[in-house]
Amino acid sequence: MRCFTVLGPSQSGKTELVRALAALEDGHPRSETAGHLTLTRFGFMGEDWCALDVSGGPEFARMGGAALLAADAAVLCVAPDPDEAVLAAPWLRAIEAAGVPCFVFINRMDAPKGRMRDIVSALQAYTGHTIVLRQIPIREGGQIVGAIDLISERAWRYREGQPSQLVAMPKSEQDREHEARAELLEHMSDYDDALLEELIEDHEPATGALFEIARRETRSREVLPAFLGSASHRNGILRLMKALRHEAPDVSALKERLGVAEALAVGFHAQIRKHLGKCVMIRVLEPGVKQGAALAGAGIGGLADVGGKAGADHLARGEVGITVKSDQLDAGRVFTAKAAVEVPGWARGCPPALARIVTPVHERDEVRLSAALSRLAEADPMLSLGQDQGSGHALVRLQGPMHERHVLGTLADDFGVEVQMRVPDPRYLETISSSVEEHYRHRKQSGGAGQFADVAITVRPAGRGEGFSFSEVVKGGAVPRNFIPSVEEGAREALDRGPLGFPVADLAVTLTDGKHHAVDSNDFAFRTAGRMAVREALAKAGPVLLQPIDRVEIHVPSVYSGAMVSMVSSLKGQVLGFDRDPDFRGWDVFRALLPASSEEDLILALGGATQGTAWHETAFDHYEEIYGREAERISKDHATAAA
Repeated sequence: MRCFTVLGPSQSGKTELVRALAALEDGHPRSETAGHLTLTRFGFMGEDWCALDVSGGPEFARMGGAALLAADAAVLCVAPDPDEAVLAAPWLRAIEAAGVPCFVFINRMDAPKGRMRDIVSALQAYTGHTIVLRQIPIREGGQIVGAIDLISERAWRYREGQPSQLVAMPKSEQDREHEARAELLEHMSDYDDALLEELIEDHEPATGALFEIARRETRSREVLPAFLGSASHRNGILRLMKALRHEAPDVSALKERLGVAEALAVGFHAQIRKHLGKCVMIRVLEPGVKQGAALAGAGIGGLADVGGKAGADHLARGEVGITVKSDQLDAGRVFTAKAAVEVPGWARGCPPALARIVTPVHERDEVRLSAALSRLAEADPMLSLGQDQGSGHALVRLQGPMHERHVLGTLADDFGVEVQMRVPDPRYLETISSSVEEHYRHRKQSGGAGQFADVAITVRPAGRGEGFSFSEVVKGGAVPRNFIPSVEEGAREALDRGPLGFPVADLAVTLTDGKHHAVDSNDFAFRTAGRMAVREALAKAGPVLLQPIDRVEIHVPSVYSGAMVSMVSSLKGQVLGFDRDPDFRGWDVFRALLPASSEEDLILALGGATQGTAWHETAFDHYEEIYGREAERISKDHATAAA
């Protein structure tokens, strides 16, 4: 079986393209939809094929590397509009990172919005590999009615819903065809010395030799061939499929890209299905994958074909199938007989940035929710699971709103758990702005042994990020040495909640003096005295609210970098600068400092400013003071929520 992944922006016609390709010869293609991925199995010229159609939308571009785990080649489907080329930039980035051969298909040529040269030039801005036009359109009366193949120099006239018809090359297109062909051969000769020599000597290369050079250069990713057509009208589809058949490599190239010598299969997608549990979609790399056989250290529970029923006894080399009742298997892993190996970095996607606290609607579902989220994290490597420090509730990080809706639907439909999701609050802290001396006496007498502890302390601000420190300068045994650790323990307890309602950081406490009683003093009394002394001192020491500041790296197409300055400023951030991305052409890495409270607004603003093409990573950098009305509002909101 041969396998290719179809990628591209929303509304580029990917799904229609897959349907058209599958219907060329196979009247009964089989399909299987799992979340954002649809698998279609079909036959073409005596071979089995599987097309993986990835949903459009920018967040799915950040997950596209996972679908490329199963692909021998990628088909990038784009609109015939040079102004929309930037929408394909995230997909080109994923394809380039994966090192997979790519075929560009310029779809909907019945309604072009620009010249082919301009479309290719606009796409070229986002890839380091040369995009070459393998066809040019035939125009009549301003309409595209066919295409000319630049290698075979054959002209084809489109027919509605039918294969194109071979026709004589129109005389009006001959000069343009010669120019475009010369440009194609020049690009091809950059990577083939024999062809370069023929062109220098003004020899006409043999057509068969040119197709062989094209095959080799496509497989080695030295060039990205571009084809054109209209999937909805079935125009140009057969030419694309023939190019895939002749020029896409087989599964051995995929195994080499994965880099695991003993690999038998790769898990590229998973889904939790009601009554079946975790179903992992795999591509078989070597023979031996069958029911009961060892894979990743345990036997395979069951197998199913794409779009078929469970019960397959084995999967042949290159086939795509679904494993059931095999809990040792996960998506995003390469499987040997004994182990599961993590996939290369290009397949893991972008770090999920959308953070949500997840709580059950009904308290009785707390345990079920925890188990469901663990199962989801196993099935979905694009989701990360943690715990919110403030509330203790489960914290999930997702790729975007569509990913969030999918997770909500899975929890409700497949696990029967209704949940609520909310944005986590930033972890605010507070500190003090001045030094204070405080004296506190704890005395309690209620019959029998009492409690007595007297402490004098000095509380002063520490440097930002230094945390808490405790010291003592007690003389003459005023506070016995064995009680001093209790004073420190009490002081630390007082830091859990300061006068503004937040944990306290960055201060130093010094025990300077005190008194004790031979009978009534004990550890508990001195711990209480230490805690109350620090609490009273904090209220007098000028409490100040601290907000977390994150260091943000935004990966953005260069055309949008200028818009990042005003966007960051509007979010009360600080621009640090930007550099060209050394690994991906047409991309910049924009750096800024931003309040953690602005991250949700950043996601929305970034989507609007870049048409969803950019993505970001955040890491905590430091805390800084916040004053005035904003500090008052935060404290008030926190007090209301706590109540």
